[in-house]
Amino acid sequence: MSKVIIIGAGGVANVVAKKCAQNDSVFTEVLIATRTVSKADKIVAEIHEHFPNSRTKFSTATVDADNVPALVELINGFKPEMVINLALPYQDLTIMDACLETGVHYLDTANYEPKDVAKFEYSWQWAYQDRFKEKGLMALLGCGFDPGATQAFTAYHAKHHFKEIHYLDIVDCNNGNHGKAFATNFNPEINIREITANGRYYENGEWIETGPLEISQDIYYPKVATRKSYVLYHEELESLVKHFPTIKRARFWMTFGEAYIKHLNVLEGIGMTSIEPINFRGQQIAPIEFLKAVLPAPESLAANYTGQTCIGVQAKGTGKDGQEKVHFIYNVKDHAECYREVQAQGVSYTTGVPAMIGAMLMLQGTWMQPGVWNVEQLDPDPFIAAMNEWGLPVDELAGIELVKD
Repeated sequence: MSKVIIIGAGGVANVVAKKCAQNDSVFTEVLIATRTVSKADKIVAEIHEHFPNSRTKFSTATVDADNVPALVELINGFKPEMVINLALPYQDLTIMDACLETGVHYLDTANYEPKDVAKFEYSWQWAYQDRFKEKGLMALLGCGFDPGATQAFTAYHAKHHFKEIHYLDIVDCNNGNHGKAFATNFNPEINIREITANGRYYENGEWIETGPLEISQDIYYPKVATRKSYVLYHEELESLVKHFPTIKRARFWMTFGEAYIKHLNVLEGIGMTSIEPINFRGQQIAPIEFLKAVLPAPESLAANYTGQTCIGVQAKGTGKDGQEKVHFIYNVKDHAECYREVQAQGVSYTTGVPAMIGAMLMLQGTWMQPGVWNVEQLDPDPFIAAMNEWGLPVDELAGIELVKD
């Protein structure tokens, strides 16, 4: 029986709001706040259309998430138990500051990164540990799918299958088709910055840097396809190797089609993916911001999306019985099924459902503890049970090495 504020009104916020509407015994009142309130109004209108029997009360508001006083005024006016931050990663710290000032709990799905530097790491948010703990507040970081569910999968490996995890491979396949020549499945600024940056993986206590999309291999994604997959740096690697010190190597793999990479190479070659502002007709604008404006909005892709996503975690190491073993935990989700349920594509769905689950486990007290936490530090069992209940069925595959050394 809780009141929450959702900040943001993109594809993931749409999913979180609609899953809150389904879970109306926990989420009794939800305020969706965003810079462009018409986007929030559209989500609420769809909730009333598709979930007419939901008892959750929804309202909307305008807010500038870069402005702490404006956030404080919003929070104090609504008096929620927690804020679910689904805004841009650039805005994580201002929202955390506002939560501290108003005494409410916090959850996000992506770690902080500065707007003017293509760099993301947890240090900025981990630095809030003492402040949240002293106020008796909880901040849960990166509770989407990757990061988020992938860390719960790793914790589940450690709890149920392994004495020691030595080799960890996170794999993310979108084997879907949206029918567009080129588009991104979530915010283009964030998506493109992530892909065009140098890759990085952890091995023997060191971070090994690679060129963008330099390392690849064909990986079989169960129930979906065999796809060429590339090593990227992804934020959960940083926290996983910290919290599971037996890990000798940790990598993150993601699939991209040839046409996607070709378009991206052309855009990068002509400077359109740059985050450095240029002077255009008397205004300073980063080319990537202009690119975002001309690309299809990620949420607009949902209606015609076909195919599946497959995201999982392969662990290798010493099993509970002392023998060497390999084990894979994963989820497969169908894009069209997501659209029928919540009018979203699978990438938004697989991010939004874990965010709702994390918020639920906090509000119910199952995960609630003061301080700043990553998902793998908490009990994975209730989280995975909730994934099975709320639309993300979890499967396991034993003894088959899908990702090679």
